[in-house]
Amino acid sequence: MDKYQTFEYDVIIVGAGGAGLRAAIEASASGAKTALVCKSLLGKAHTVMAEGGVAAALRNVDSRDDWKVHFRDTMKGGKFLNQWRMAQLHAQEAPDRVRELEQWGAVFDRTKDGRMLQRNFGGHTYPRLAHVGDRTGLEMIRTLQDKGVHQGLDVHMECTIRWLLKDGERVAGCLGYQRESGRFVVFRAKAIVLATGGIGRCWEITSNSWEYTADGHAMAMWAGADLIDMEFVQFHPTGMVWPPSVRGTLITEGVRGEGGVLLNSEGQRFMFDNVPEMFQGDYAETQEEATEWVQQVIAGKQATVRRPPELLTRDVVARAIRKEVRAGRGSPHGGVFLDIASRRTAEEIKKKLPSMYHQFKELADVDITTDPMEVGPTCHYMMGGIRVHPETQESTVSGLFAAGESAGGMHGSNRLGGNSLSDLLVFGKRAGEYAARYAAETSSLGEINADEVQRVTAESLRPFDESDGENPYTLHEQLRTVMQNLVGIVRTDEDLRSALGKLEELREQTAKVKVGGNIQFNPGWHLALDLKNMLDISEAVTRAALERTESRGGHTREDYPGSDDEWGKVNNIVRQTDSGIEVFREPLPEMPDELKQLLKSE
Repeated sequence: MDKYQTFEYDVIIVGAGGAGLRAAIEASASGAKTALVCKSLLGKAHTVMAEGGVAAALRNVDSRDDWKVHFRDTMKGGKFLNQWRMAQLHAQEAPDRVRELEQWGAVFDRTKDGRMLQRNFGGHTYPRLAHVGDRTGLEMIRTLQDKGVHQGLDVHMECTIRWLLKDGERVAGCLGYQRESGRFVVFRAKAIVLATGGIGRCWEITSNSWEYTADGHAMAMWAGADLIDMEFVQFHPTGMVWPPSVRGTLITEGVRGEGGVLLNSEGQRFMFDNVPEMFQGDYAETQEEATEWVQQVIAGKQATVRRPPELLTRDVVARAIRKEVRAGRGSPHGGVFLDIASRRTAEEIKKKLPSMYHQFKELADVDITTDPMEVGPTCHYMMGGIRVHPETQESTVSGLFAAGESAGGMHGSNRLGGNSLSDLLVFGKRAGEYAARYAAETSSLGEINADEVQRVTAESLRPFDESDGENPYTLHEQLRTVMQNLVGIVRTDEDLRSALGKLEELREQTAKVKVGGNIQFNPGWHLALDLKNMLDISEAVTRAALERTESRGGHTREDYPGSDDEWGKVNNIVRQTDSGIEVFREPLPEMPDELKQLLKSE
């Protein structure tokens, strides 16, 4: 072991996005010696791409809002498959976490009387998203970084964690490598928090950046932790579709929250024809009613009419866009049109949506103050993840915690926009707090198995030894194509079984993957290692999707188009067993009667 650089901490947080930073801040404040390990540079977190706002029932714009309505919206958006206790804690604690962020220096947009301004978003009954124009995630990361750095955290940048080390049934540390030098590093710790984000790089069209290669999901599964709800992948309805170089880049839901409308090539607002039965009565039924809502919002008034159907939940809007394109009513480049120019003045658009204005101007040469945007669905968020205890965020492996997009259960089958940012604040804090508590109650560091470290490093270096192997970039593109075409927005039994066969072929090819050059900053080698994560988690998603023979939220089966009441009572649990990756069903936890009554009230 003396040839490996070794660090010792009480708590290690893997991932430096919003969840990781919030966990690190809390663990450090609790007295634990804490380290933050990030795959990229500090500040290069996917949280910065969350533009529209952070959801919390602050009641600054509409006094009718409270945690109970937020809880009901979250459960309804998730089609009641959410872990109810997580949804309850989230709704109750989000306001305090957002106010805390403000106290730490976050500069939110303001109402005329100086309170945090809140905007409308899909699936939320009232204006609930506190925001900073359309750069909310960026402001959150800035604030959390300032707080964390001044608190004295140790930060290890450009360090990829590859493997969790265990001592018996509890975690003892993790093994990674420094991306610049290729040197392997061992971190010993009493507790580990995984906050590595999502899995979007498994799909061809995605809003996710290069870091999102399923690291945390895979490492947790390999370590024996349960995964939950892995069939539920969110395709955000509005990503850029042109030019090809930026295809999938996110367009914030805030555009629709500020009054933007979706149009097909015939100029029709097709969302009026796509309101599911469970949402009827909540959304405007006529253009006149929807227009009145926009006028009230622009005037800064409390909306007294129903929301426009463009603000339906993301799964509904994404499927509606796909339907228009397949029916031949799409835009020239395979999407539909999102129009804000006819609803807002140029000055208002530049003030409310500055990032969107510059994004389209610079990347697509489109002026959104005068012309509509071309948009289409893009793989955006993973509702499934590491199964955690609602209160503590501890996984089914002792000493291993998770928060943010790495953790599953909170969002059920579909996440509401804005809930991701409040989720990472609420449960990032809880993960850091309880990881520090676990470390304090653990007398000593666990023992590291030197043979295991040697085995994992040898496997990691094998691509350099292959004389006639496969190109990792080619294999990655093939994987993304398989997942996009066969495990995308709409799935069938035949496609899913075909995907499993193709994933097995890719796994055999990946075992012979070859990289050239040396070990110092070698992107091909990094991708070759990431392929194992992505293949295993792609299989987990596919097997869970094959098992769930119904359509619900982010999981749509063309061969089972309806929702099944019996499936609405169970979660799919994915485990690594001696036989491979397997799926098990478990009943949903029983909800207290007082919360059941909340779901029935409107």
